[in-house]
Amino acid sequence: MRGRVLSYTDLDGTGLISADDGQRYGFTRGDLGGGVRSVVPGTEVDFELQDGAARNIYVTTPAYGGLSGDKNKIVAALLAFFLGWLGIHKFYLGKTNAGIIMALCGTIGWILFAIPPMVVGLIAFIEFIIYLVKSDQQFHEDYVVGDKSWF
Repeated sequence: MRGRVLSYTDLDGTGLISADDGQRYGFTRGDLGGGVRSVVPGTEVDFELQDGAARNIYVTTPAYGGLSGDKNKIVAALLAFFLGWLGIHKFYLGKTNAGIIMALCGTIGWILFAIPPMVVGLIAFIEFIIYLVKSDQQFHEDYVVGDKSWF
C-alpha cells in the first residue's frame, strides 16, 4: 500500500501515515526499512498493513529540499564554502556551539599567526565537500535530526 507521512516524532520514534485508502496508520522507527532511521512529514512511502499498523515502510519519494522547515544541504554547502571560516553554516544548521567556536577562531584567531583561521577554513572546505556528497536522507539524519556538529 502507498501513503504519505503525516507526522513523525524522532524523540519517541513514532509516526502516522495517511494511506491511499483514506485511513491513517501508526508506525514506529523499527518499521522503517532500507536503512532509513527518520522521515519527515510529506514523505511518500510504500508499506504493508499488519494488525492495523504500517509495517515494512520504504521511502519512495523523500520530502526534502526546504519542506517542513528542513535545512537544505546545498545552502549549507555554499555557506560552508564562502563563509565557512566564520562558521555561518553551523549557525544555519542550528549547531550554535560549533558556530561560535568557528567564528572566534576565524576572527580573533589571527592573533596566533593565522593558524586557527587556516584550520577552520580547511574544516569548512572539508564539510563543504561532505555536504555535497551525502544523500539528502543521510544529510537530514546526520545534521538536521541528528546531533552531529563536525564532519
